[in-house]
Amino acid sequence: MRFPPSFLDEIRARLPTSAVIGRRVKLKKQGREFAGLSPFNAEKTPSFYVNDQKGKWFDFSAQKNGDIFTFLMETEGLTFPEAVERLAKDAGVAMPARDAQAEEREKVRATLHEVMELATAFYEEALQSRAGASARGYLTNRDIGPNLQKRFRIGYAPADRGALKQHLASKNVSQEQMVEAGLLITGDDVPVSFDRFRDRVIFPIADFRGRIVGFGGRAMSSDVPAKYLNSPETDLFHKGSLLYNGAEARKAAHDADTVIAVEGYVDVIQMVGAGFGHTVAPLGTALTDRQLEILWRMADEPILCFDGDSAGVRAAWRAAETALPFLQPGKSLRFALLPEGQDPDDLIRTAGRQAMADVLAAARPLVDLIWSRETESGVFDTPERRAALEARLREIARAIGDESVRRHYSQALTERLVAFFPAPERRYGGRGRDDGGRSGYGERGGFGGGRRDGRSTGPGRTQIPVSDRLRRTGILSRQGTPPLREAVLVMTMLDHPALIVRHLDEFAHVEIGHPDLAGLQAALLEIVATDHDVEAAALRERLAQSRFSALVTRLDAQISACGLWLATTAASDEDAEKGWHQALTLHRRQRTLHKELKEAEAALAQDASEANLARLVDIQNQLASVEGMEALIEGFGASSGREARVF
Repeated sequence: MRFPPSFLDEIRARLPTSAVIGRRVKLKKQGREFAGLSPFNAEKTPSFYVNDQKGKWFDFSAQKNGDIFTFLMETEGLTFPEAVERLAKDAGVAMPARDAQAEEREKVRATLHEVMELATAFYEEALQSRAGASARGYLTNRDIGPNLQKRFRIGYAPADRGALKQHLASKNVSQEQMVEAGLLITGDDVPVSFDRFRDRVIFPIADFRGRIVGFGGRAMSSDVPAKYLNSPETDLFHKGSLLYNGAEARKAAHDADTVIAVEGYVDVIQMVGAGFGHTVAPLGTALTDRQLEILWRMADEPILCFDGDSAGVRAAWRAAETALPFLQPGKSLRFALLPEGQDPDDLIRTAGRQAMADVLAAARPLVDLIWSRETESGVFDTPERRAALEARLREIARAIGDESVRRHYSQALTERLVAFFPAPERRYGGRGRDDGGRSGYGERGGFGGGRRDGRSTGPGRTQIPVSDRLRRTGILSRQGTPPLREAVLVMTMLDHPALIVRHLDEFAHVEIGHPDLAGLQAALLEIVATDHDVEAAALRERLAQSRFSALVTRLDAQISACGLWLATTAASDEDAEKGWHQALTLHRRQRTLHKELKEAEAALAQDASEANLARLVDIQNQLASVEGMEALIEGFGASSGREARVF
C-alpha cells in the first residue's frame, strides 16, 4: 500500500476541508456548512457545498463529491500521489517511506484492530455472564441500562489474571500481539504475563473511524491502586489525540451545531442517554491541543463542561490556557460550570435533563472565564495591585497567536478594566469634578477606588481593604514554583513508593493546586497502578525519561534547600510516613481556612460590622499559624538515625 490509511487520516484531521477548497472556491458559511459556486460548471446560484464535520464536498450541479484529495485531483488534474504529497506538505506531515516495512507495519495495525475487536466482544459477553453480575449491578445503579450498555459496547473484565489471555490464545492471537495491543502486563520482572484489566467495568474507546483502539476500566473493588485504568500508548491508542465517543458524536455535533466535552466516560454515557448525543470526553487527562483541534473541527465554539468542584474549576482554567495560542476568528470555547459538588452524571440522575440543559444554556465565553479567574477573590485597593492585574491581562492577550483575535481580546479586557476601576470623583469645596469630565481606567486621572465587584464605592462610602492571601497561596495562584508543602506531599511519595500503595486513597485525593505537580502526582499513581513493587530508584529512572524530568530536578533542589530530608530517601519509610501525614494534616487545614477566609471577606464586603471584621482577623491569624507551623512528633527520626522537626 502506497499510503497507509492512518497517514491519510492524519492529513484529513489537520486540514479542514473548507480551508483546502476555500483557496479555489469562494465559500460562505451557510448554517452548518459552506456554500459556493461550482468550480466545474458556470452558475449563478450556489450548488457546491462543503461539510467540515464529514470532511466532504458535494457539487449538485456536476453530480460530483469527494474529499480534499479528490478535489485537487478533479480541479488541478493531479494524480492521487501528487495530491497526497501536496496536502501532506500543507499539513506539515512527513511523507512515509516507500518501502516494504511501512506496508508491513500497516498490516500489523490492521491485525491489532482485529485483536481489539475480539477483546471487546469477550468483555461484552463477560458482562452478561454470571461473573459480570456485580458489574451489571454497578451500571444499573448508575442508570446505565441494557440499551446504553449495548450502544457503548460496555463490558466486564473478569478477575481471573488470564481470562482474556486464554480466550485470545484460543483465537490464534499471539502473546506478542496481545502485548502490542496493550492487553497484557509484561516485562523483564514479570515471570508470566497477565491481563491488564481485571475485575473492572470496561469502556471501549474507538478512533474516529469507529474502530476499537483502547479501553478504559473502572475498578469494582475499592482496594486496588487505580480506580480508573486506561490502555497504555500503543500503535493504535494515543489518548491525547482521541476523544471518548468522538466517532458517534460527530454527526450529532453537526446536527446540534455544537459539541460538549465533559470529564468522564460515565458522564458521556449519561449525557447521551439524556439526549445530548454530541458529547465527548478526553481520556483521563487534561484537554490537549490536539483534542482542541478535533473539537474545533466538530464545532466553532465547543462547550467544555466541568465538574462543580475545585478540581473542575482548575481543569477549566487549564483548558483556557491551552486554547489561547490557538484561537482563530470564529473559533473559541464556552464553559459550563456545574453546581458545587456535582458532575453531569449526578445532575442528570438527580435533577433531570432540563437541569443539564439549563447549565449548558448558561455557558460562558472564554473571555468571561479569564476575567473571573484574574479578578474574583482579589483585592485591588492599591495602584500597584491594579497595575499587576493590568499586566497579567496584557500577558494573557499576548499569548493569543492570531493577530486579529489578540487585538479584540486586548480591547475587551481593557473595556472591563475601565468598568472595574472607575476614576474617583474628586471634589473641591463641595463642587463637582475638576477633571473636565474625564474618568475611567487609562486616563491621566489614574485608577479609581472601585469595589471588588467592579462597582464604585460612591460618595461617602469607605473601601475596606481585605486580605489577598487567597490569591497568593490558594488555588488561584499562578506562581512558577510549587508550594513547599505540596512539594513535600508529592516528593515524599516519589522517594517512598511503598507508601503510595499503603495510602493510595489518601494520596489520590490530595488536592494539589500547582498544575505541574498535579501532573506528577497522577503519573506516580499510574506507574504504581501497574507496578506495585516499584522501588524509588527505578521510579526516578522512569521519570527521568518523561516530561517530568526537569520538574523532579527542581523539586529536589527546593526540598534540599529547605533541609526537608523527610521527603527524600534519607528518611526511613516509617519517618517519611509520619512526616507525610503531618504535612497532609496541615495542608488540609490550610485549604479549609482559605475557604473560610474567602467567605469572611465576602461577608465583610457586604456588611462592614465589627463581628465580620473580627471573624476575618481570627481566620487570618489561624492561617498565619498554619503557614508557619512546625510540629514535633515524639520519636520522629529515630528509625532514620536522627531527630528532626516536621514541616
